[in-house]
Amino acid sequence: MSLVEVILIAFGLSADAFAVSLCVGASGFAHELRPRLRLAWNFGFFQFMMPIIGWFAGGLLLKWLESADHWIAFLLLAYVGGKMIYSALSSKNFCPNKNPTKGFQLLMLSVATSIDAFAVGLSLAMINVSIFVPSIIIGIVAAVTSYLGARLGTLLHLYYGKIAEFVGGCILIFIGLKIVLEHLGVW
Repeated sequence: MSLVEVILIAFGLSADAFAVSLCVGASGFAHELRPRLRLAWNFGFFQFMMPIIGWFAGGLLLKWLESADHWIAFLLLAYVGGKMIYSALSSKNFCPNKNPTKGFQLLMLSVATSIDAFAVGLSLAMINVSIFVPSIIIGIVAAVTSYLGARLGTLLHLYYGKIAEFVGGCILIFIGLKIVLEHLGVW
């Protein structure tokens, strides 16, 4: 897997964190530096760890799933990407009424925005891609985009968060499709 593909995956995965951070910023909970840094650190850390956890889980399952690994990787990425696109096109928005940059709410948001990273880690294990460099890149991109989302939240309308989520979903589906096409010898 090329560095460009890893970076595209990282930006695709960070779309949820960016959208949530944008909303948190727009809701008035991250106007100061400290809450923005908490949000960025937690989202980045969880986005870094979840692919590693998924990769190890995928490694345990690999011997049983090896003949269909490329299809599983595609289906996981397509599912996550499709979910992101559906969320982007739906009228539902996450806008908190309690401070989401602290405590249990921050933990839940961190897990919720990184579940798709677990699926990507599982997919990378299926296609025998080393996980540590991609995880570092995914974590850094998520932290930076989360910080920027929270910072820009006060300046931008929430509509842009939906666009980021839609584009991120399309990127994940494209990467999954590319994996299948490479395996079939078409790409």
